[in-house]
Amino acid sequence: MNINKNRDLDFFITDLNGNLRGKRMPSSGLKKARKDGLKLPRSVVGFDFWGADVLENGLVFETGDSDGVCMPVTDDPTPVPWSEVPRDQMLAMMFNPDGTPFEADPRQVLKRIVDRFAERGLTPVMATELEFYLMDAESESTQRPIPPALADGKGRRLSNTEGYAVEEMDGFEAFFTDIRAACQTQGIGADTIIAEMGPGQFEVNLNHVADPLNAADQAILFKRLVRGVSRRHGYAATFMAKPYAEESGNGFHVHFSLLDQDGNNVFNNGTEEGSDLLKQAVAGLMQLMPESMLVFAPHLNSYRRFMPGAYAPTFASWGYENRTVALRVPESPNIARRIEHRVAGADANPYLVLASVLTGAFYGMENKLVPSAPVEGDAYAEENPEFPLPCEWQEATNRFDQSEILREYLGEEFVRVYAEAKRQERQRLNERISDVEYEAYLGLL
Repeated sequence: MNINKNRDLDFFITDLNGNLRGKRMPSSGLKKARKDGLKLPRSVVGFDFWGADVLENGLVFETGDSDGVCMPVTDDPTPVPWSEVPRDQMLAMMFNPDGTPFEADPRQVLKRIVDRFAERGLTPVMATELEFYLMDAESESTQRPIPPALADGKGRRLSNTEGYAVEEMDGFEAFFTDIRAACQTQGIGADTIIAEMGPGQFEVNLNHVADPLNAADQAILFKRLVRGVSRRHGYAATFMAKPYAEESGNGFHVHFSLLDQDGNNVFNNGTEEGSDLLKQAVAGLMQLMPESMLVFAPHLNSYRRFMPGAYAPTFASWGYENRTVALRVPESPNIARRIEHRVAGADANPYLVLASVLTGAFYGMENKLVPSAPVEGDAYAEENPEFPLPCEWQEATNRFDQSEILREYLGEEFVRVYAEAKRQERQRLNERISDVEYEAYLGLL
């Protein structure tokens, strides 16, 4: 690829919160970056959400805040089509100075479990579905979500959205046209666009790919793309789990199947029921789901999706063609037999979500686990579930940190660094007095 040396290049990695960290440099530096990588402190990966060092994670003072080496994950950069000034971007992942993988890097975490599948001659095929809210641009300055106005010249602001309503997408035709164009420019396989249940809420489905690392790369870059294109059109966009208290939350669903070395789907046994390997994967996913909840719901706001009546799973369950369960086996041709994981919020880090999903499946298959009976009907009405999910941030953090299975499969260093980042974030939020506390108590106590 011919590189225009007059263009800037955004060179970045993804931290554990899914935030992009890196440097902007002249494209003339690309040749050196390809060969030698770019140095960043390893502690950057373990920053808290606001970009502050987490002193308890062992990556700062104990190491002298030493550098890691960030190497690009593709040969060539891609354009940033929403930028007013021509610019390119390049995604990287971090290694230790001796060339070994830095285990706390989220892309390395995913690669670790993908490699375990490869050792068994299996290739995961994965696709992601991401929901987001399009908002008025003023939302970014007010720090409160404001529904967007339709681009119909009438200034009508959305007050609600009918699910799957095509007319709602008509009102943002130019925006979605640019979303598709930007996806094509960046090699992101965007499929269907759906109007969801909240005002200005939409879902974009990304195509199945036989490379989980690529699937997560696309999801990370797609989130950046949506925010960038929305600003170019005078909007704002958020993947926050629950921006409106009374409206639908933003989910992040993952579809996956497994291919053997001959390209056969091992979840397919020629029936709608699916193979024993599919059921073993389901059982492992159910067993590890409570311990993995901190990945699927990483922030304080994340847990608002899991309140009663919020239409998000509160315990590990599974079923066939049932959208009330945590793990759905969709109706499909037998050759496309797959599992849909429906727990994570759109605020979660795609690398860690896919890594956790694959870990659960691998654990179930490796130990030949057997799941409980599939749920028929309303899963929300089930009593005494076998695997209730922690629906409070602190409990989820403790369950994650105490999981020996996750430490074994995903890495000791990752579990330690991620748990400490979440503890620091929780502490910072607990130190702030909320508006509702002042409104409720200040003049009455």
